[in-house]
Amino acid sequence: MSTAETVRAPDKVALPANAYKPLQKGEQYRPPVGPEAHVPEATFRSVAWGLFLCVLFTLASAYSGLKVGQVMEAAIPISILAIGLARVYKRRSTVLENVILTGIGGTSGAVVAGAVFTLPALYILNLDPHPLQTILICLAGGCLGILFLIPLRRYFVREMHGELPYPEATAITEVLVTGEKGGSQAKLLLKATAIAGVYDFFLTTFQVWKENVDLQFIPAVKDLAQKARIATAFDAQIFILGLGYVMGLRSSMLLVAGGLLSNFVLVPLIWMIGSSHATVAVYPGVIPIGQMSAAQIFSNYVRYIGVGAIATAGLFGIIKSLPVVVGSFSIAFKAFRKDKGAATFERTDRDVPIVAILLGVVIAAIAVAVFFANLSGAPGVILVGLALTLVFSFFFASVAANAIATTARNPVSGMTMLTIIISSVVLLKFGLSGRAGMFFVMAIAGMVCTALSVSGQTITDLKTGYWLGSTPAAQERVKFLGVLASSLAAGVAIVILARVFQFGEAVPGDARVVLAAPQASIMKALVQGFMSQQPVAYILFGVGAVIAIMLEMIKVPALTFALGMYLPLYLNLPALVGGVMAHMIDRRAENTGGERGPGIRERGIVIASGFMAGGALGGMIGAALRLIPNYQMRLPLVGWHVAIPAFSEEWVKTPFFANEPISQTVSLALFFGVCIYLWLDANRRRVMQ
Repeated sequence: MSTAETVRAPDKVALPANAYKPLQKGEQYRPPVGPEAHVPEATFRSVAWGLFLCVLFTLASAYSGLKVGQVMEAAIPISILAIGLARVYKRRSTVLENVILTGIGGTSGAVVAGAVFTLPALYILNLDPHPLQTILICLAGGCLGILFLIPLRRYFVREMHGELPYPEATAITEVLVTGEKGGSQAKLLLKATAIAGVYDFFLTTFQVWKENVDLQFIPAVKDLAQKARIATAFDAQIFILGLGYVMGLRSSMLLVAGGLLSNFVLVPLIWMIGSSHATVAVYPGVIPIGQMSAAQIFSNYVRYIGVGAIATAGLFGIIKSLPVVVGSFSIAFKAFRKDKGAATFERTDRDVPIVAILLGVVIAAIAVAVFFANLSGAPGVILVGLALTLVFSFFFASVAANAIATTARNPVSGMTMLTIIISSVVLLKFGLSGRAGMFFVMAIAGMVCTALSVSGQTITDLKTGYWLGSTPAAQERVKFLGVLASSLAAGVAIVILARVFQFGEAVPGDARVVLAAPQASIMKALVQGFMSQQPVAYILFGVGAVIAIMLEMIKVPALTFALGMYLPLYLNLPALVGGVMAHMIDRRAENTGGERGPGIRERGIVIASGFMAGGALGGMIGAALRLIPNYQMRLPLVGWHVAIPAFSEEWVKTPFFANEPISQTVSLALFFGVCIYLWLDANRRRVMQ
């Protein structure tokens, strides 16, 4: 055993003071588990529990994604479960084992997002994919997402240390660290988790008070929405408040700025011009603009502008990171050849070997090519489909990593829409159309969607591991196991749900209950329109591209702004409140100074992380309740019949829920009441131990 292997990790884990700050010239970040430490990581217990939770959360997330279009973020609740499981064993699990467990389990949400946002479209189109096809699409996309992300790790994780907020990775890290510390930090985290969990559980599951506050019960606000199409809302989830806090003021302001441009400039402008001069539907809309609501104009026109801006901003991100990516490959090749001048890696900066990455890409490419060959025998179509899959997967890996690192939101839907559009246009040139063309394009979209979703989740895991001192290579290897387990579970879940439910809209004569599958319904309409050779809204994508270029010219982070343009403004506004709270508490910490100042800042981050963790848990429990079906059971000894009714949001309903003025006012009051709690508890005089 080497000397490095005899060094143990510290008994108490604490992040260094520069964990979340940019490094000064010559300064280095030293994680709590240093590179010289030999600590159990990918052990049987961490991998086994990770795979079990991965399958469990995949099944739950598949239903919630198809039902309401929201996939549960599993990593945060799984990190909390990891802390509890660590105490089950005689040898308490190490913090690095908990990192591995969380990383494997968290893969579930990423793979499910890629699957349920695209593959149900095949069922809506009556193309009926084979279960093995569904599994292979998820598996190929997930593996490509990891393989293409690994060369980007050093740039996004090390080189950009302190420059990107990593909201979700921050929350997971704080959960794991406070679980190790115990004491007042753990109590504070648990209290914040409980508050957000209970609050968001009732808010999103039952009819207690309004989740979305639009203030349209006020006549002036309603007139503005109807006469000028200037409208928005406010999502009162505590989860988003915590997310905005960790993002910080600047990022949340950029996010909202993009939303303001979309909702208060572009939507009213399109309505004014369209309502005056267009009496027929203007593609891609299906009804005249004058008859559209603000939400319909945003969905049919402005969102495409956001997609163009995101794609262009992602291209700039690729260009900026290219020197580091090339450098990473160069260093890795030297290390493989074991030249005398080759760079040596510390344990905490050691990736999967470059040859393994290249071999993995080759194997994945062969599998994808064989898959496409079964759909179309034309060699040209197979090669073009393979090229589109590989290029988009690599290109979007950087976009996903940047988006997750900045806002914890991955523009999965927008990038998949762009994939469908470009793939359809290209494949039409090769004579592929109709039902075969739809299946081919949706298969590409499914792989790319899964790849970029897994890329975003992987960068979160790697950043968490970087902060705590994990071995990147160990995290990267077990990630493939998570993708395999989640792909199998997601494929089976979609097949089962497709037999029990209808996806999209009700079909006459089919009595099955409908699952809306909102994202997949959009993808279906898009691919169906293109394969019917309808026109492409190039001008909308071009406008978004120009906006992104202008932002880059004035050195404004274009991707964050573009994400704000694409995402509904009601999701961005509560994040801005969180950013303002972070700024206020940080200023208070600076002004206080001394021993108490850093404690104020630390308490704020812990509370915000608890909000994110609790909100995720509350959403998970609410989604699980929605799985309750009608069930009747007969007790044979006494002859009684026990009936369990199907889940209903009206199980808990307040008398004032339907009264918009009261319900929305209560929602705002409670939301800002939680903000007051955040301020007061962060400023408590007791210094955290």
